[in-house]
Amino acid sequence: MCEKERRRLEKLNKFQLSHSYKKIGIIASITIFSLMIAKKFIDEPDWVKPILSGLLLVSMLLISLAKEKVEDEYIDSLRSQSYRFAFIVVIIYSLVQPLVNYGVGILFDETETLKGFDYFQVLFFMLVVQILVFYKLKRYNK
Repeated sequence: MCEKERRRLEKLNKFQLSHSYKKIGIIASITIFSLMIAKKFIDEPDWVKPILSGLLLVSMLLISLAKEKVEDEYIDSLRSQSYRFAFIVVIIYSLVQPLVNYGVGILFDETETLKGFDYFQVLFFMLVVQILVFYKLKRYNK
Protein backbone atom coordinates (compact mmCIF):
# COMPACT_ATOMS: atom_id res chain seq x y z
CA MET A 1 0.00 0.00 0.00
CA CYS A 2 2.79 2.45 0.87
CA GLU A 3 4.64 1.64 -2.35
CA LYS A 4 1.48 2.28 -4.37
CA GLU A 5 0.97 5.66 -2.69
CA ARG A 6 4.61 6.57 -3.25
CA ARG A 7 4.28 5.83 -6.98
CA ARG A 8 1.13 7.97 -7.20
CA LEU A 9 2.86 10.86 -5.46
CA GLU A 10 5.88 10.48 -7.71
CA LYS A 11 3.67 10.48 -10.82
CA LEU A 12 1.86 13.59 -9.57
CA ASN A 13 5.19 15.26 -8.80
CA LYS A 14 6.40 14.67 -12.37
CA PHE A 15 3.13 15.80 -14.00
CA GLN A 16 3.59 18.18 -16.90
CA LEU A 17 1.65 19.12 -19.99
CA SER A 18 3.07 18.95 -23.50
CA HIS A 19 4.87 21.97 -24.95
CA SER A 20 1.90 22.92 -27.17
CA TYR A 21 -0.11 23.89 -24.07
CA LYS A 22 2.33 26.75 -23.45
CA LYS A 23 1.24 28.44 -26.70
CA ILE A 24 -2.42 27.85 -25.88
CA GLY A 25 -1.88 29.34 -22.40
CA ILE A 26 -0.08 32.42 -23.74
CA ILE A 27 -2.73 33.15 -26.36
CA ALA A 28 -5.54 32.56 -23.85
CA SER A 29 -3.86 34.72 -21.18
CA ILE A 30 -3.38 37.64 -23.55
CA THR A 31 -6.95 37.36 -24.85
CA ILE A 32 -8.50 37.09 -21.39
CA PHE A 33 -6.37 39.91 -19.99
CA SER A 34 -7.47 42.10 -22.93
CA LEU A 35 -11.10 41.23 -22.23
CA MET A 36 -10.62 42.12 -18.55
CA ILE A 37 -9.28 45.54 -19.56
CA ALA A 38 -12.06 46.03 -22.12
CA LYS A 39 -14.76 45.18 -19.57
CA LYS A 40 -13.67 48.18 -17.51
CA PHE A 41 -15.08 50.41 -20.25
CA ILE A 42 -18.39 48.61 -20.74
CA ASP A 43 -21.18 47.68 -18.40
CA GLU A 44 -21.23 43.91 -17.91
CA PRO A 45 -23.13 41.48 -15.66
CA ASP A 46 -21.61 40.60 -12.27
CA TRP A 47 -20.87 37.01 -13.27
CA VAL A 48 -18.34 38.02 -15.99
CA LYS A 49 -15.49 39.06 -13.68
CA PRO A 50 -15.20 35.76 -11.71
CA ILE A 51 -15.34 33.73 -14.93
CA LEU A 52 -12.62 35.82 -16.61
CA SER A 53 -10.51 35.69 -13.43
CA GLY A 54 -10.80 31.91 -13.24
CA LEU A 55 -9.99 31.49 -16.93
CA LEU A 56 -6.94 33.74 -16.58
CA LEU A 57 -5.65 31.63 -13.69
CA VAL A 58 -6.20 28.41 -15.67
CA SER A 59 -4.42 29.80 -18.73
CA MET A 60 -1.47 30.91 -16.63
CA LEU A 61 -1.39 27.48 -14.99
CA LEU A 62 -1.15 25.96 -18.47
CA ILE A 63 1.93 28.10 -19.13
CA SER A 64 3.45 27.13 -15.80
CA LEU A 65 2.86 23.38 -16.19
CA ALA A 66 3.82 23.06 -19.86
CA LYS A 67 7.12 21.42 -20.75
CA GLU A 68 9.92 23.26 -22.46
CA LYS A 69 11.09 22.14 -25.90
CA VAL A 70 14.07 20.51 -24.21
CA GLU A 71 13.03 19.23 -20.81
CA ASP A 72 15.93 17.83 -18.78
CA GLU A 73 17.02 17.66 -15.15
CA TYR A 74 18.47 21.16 -15.30
CA ILE A 75 15.17 22.69 -16.48
CA ASP A 76 13.38 20.64 -13.81
CA SER A 77 15.72 22.11 -11.20
CA LEU A 78 15.08 25.67 -12.44
CA ARG A 79 11.34 25.01 -12.38
CA SER A 80 11.55 23.79 -8.77
CA GLN A 81 13.58 26.84 -7.77
CA SER A 82 11.06 29.18 -9.38
CA TYR A 83 8.10 27.51 -7.62
CA ARG A 84 9.92 27.69 -4.28
CA PHE A 85 10.86 31.36 -4.79
CA ALA A 86 7.32 32.29 -5.90
CA PHE A 87 5.81 30.56 -2.88
CA ILE A 88 8.06 32.37 -0.41
CA VAL A 89 7.69 35.79 -2.08
CA VAL A 90 3.90 35.55 -2.25
CA ILE A 91 3.60 34.48 1.39
CA ILE A 92 5.75 37.43 2.50
CA TYR A 93 3.87 39.79 0.17
CA SER A 94 0.50 38.53 1.43
CA LEU A 95 1.53 39.15 5.04
CA VAL A 96 3.15 42.56 4.55
CA GLN A 97 1.04 44.26 1.87
CA PRO A 98 -2.22 44.53 3.89
CA LEU A 99 -0.25 46.19 6.70
CA VAL A 100 1.32 48.66 4.24
CA ASN A 101 -2.09 49.41 2.71
CA TYR A 102 -3.55 49.91 6.19
CA GLY A 103 -0.71 52.22 7.23
CA VAL A 104 -1.00 54.36 4.11
CA GLY A 105 -4.78 54.36 4.43
CA ILE A 106 -4.56 55.60 8.03
CA LEU A 107 -2.36 58.51 6.89
CA PHE A 108 -4.99 59.70 4.41
CA ASP A 109 -8.26 58.40 5.87
CA GLU A 110 -8.86 57.73 9.56
CA THR A 111 -11.69 55.27 8.88
CA GLU A 112 -9.43 52.80 7.06
CA THR A 113 -9.82 49.13 8.00
CA LEU A 114 -7.35 46.29 7.64
CA LYS A 115 -8.23 44.20 4.57
CA GLY A 116 -6.66 41.05 3.21
CA PHE A 117 -6.44 39.74 -0.33
CA ASP A 118 -8.84 37.60 -2.23
CA TYR A 119 -7.74 34.29 -3.68
CA PHE A 120 -7.37 35.70 -7.21
CA GLN A 121 -4.76 38.27 -6.19
CA VAL A 122 -2.65 35.71 -4.35
CA LEU A 123 -2.82 33.03 -7.04
CA PHE A 124 -2.32 35.50 -9.89
CA PHE A 125 0.72 37.02 -8.22
CA MET A 126 2.16 33.57 -7.44
CA LEU A 127 1.80 32.40 -11.05
CA VAL A 128 3.26 35.64 -12.44
CA VAL A 129 6.24 35.45 -10.10
CA GLN A 130 6.83 31.75 -10.89
CA ILE A 131 6.69 32.25 -14.65
CA LEU A 132 8.91 35.34 -14.61
CA VAL A 133 11.49 33.83 -12.25
CA PHE A 134 11.61 30.59 -14.28
CA TYR A 135 12.37 32.44 -17.51
CA LYS A 136 14.90 34.73 -15.82
CA LEU A 137 16.71 31.73 -14.31
CA LYS A 138 16.62 29.96 -17.66
CA ARG A 139 18.00 33.01 -19.49
CA TYR A 140 20.79 33.73 -16.98
CA ASN A 141 21.92 30.11 -16.68
CA LYS A 142 22.31 29.20 -20.34
